[in-house]
Amino acid sequence: MRLNELSPAPGSRKVGRRVGRGIGSGKGKTCGRGHKGAKARAGTAIKGFEGGQMPIYRRLPKRGFRLHVGKRFAEVRISRILELVEQGRLDAKNVIDEDALVAAGAVRRKKQGIRVLGPAEIDKPIQLKVSHVTTAVKEAVEKAGGKVELIEAKPKKAEKTEA
Repeated sequence: MRLNELSPAPGSRKVGRRVGRGIGSGKGKTCGRGHKGAKARAGTAIKGFEGGQMPIYRRLPKRGFRLHVGKRFAEVRISRILELVEQGRLDAKNVIDEDALVAAGAVRRKKQGIRVLGPAEIDKPIQLKVSHVTTAVKEAVEKAGGKVELIEAKPKKAEKTEA
């Protein structure tokens, strides 16, 4: 088999309709687009246009506001935290909070909070104080005799401009 002998499977390639090739083709002159108007022109698509009537998205009142980006957490696995405890970079007797995780090198920065992910087997009790934990991690920590305390994640602050 050579490159010049290759061809697509039969029926996989469809030949496009040749428009504007005379009235005998059935798609001559206006090419099936009708006469004039925005839809007869190439490259025009008017979203929400209602023939000059005020569009529904402008007739209805606007209410409320929802931030389009959710909270951005720095994520760390519980197995990584246990690894740092074994190495002595984190103290299991003290509360392991977000600042301690950053200092130990578990995460680079806090962002808007730290989320602890699982699953892992926990053999010693630890106390976590973070923004978010998964249910598997919470159950595992409490089963080992530890405690999980959730703190409010900081919302992103809007920057003020002073004149």
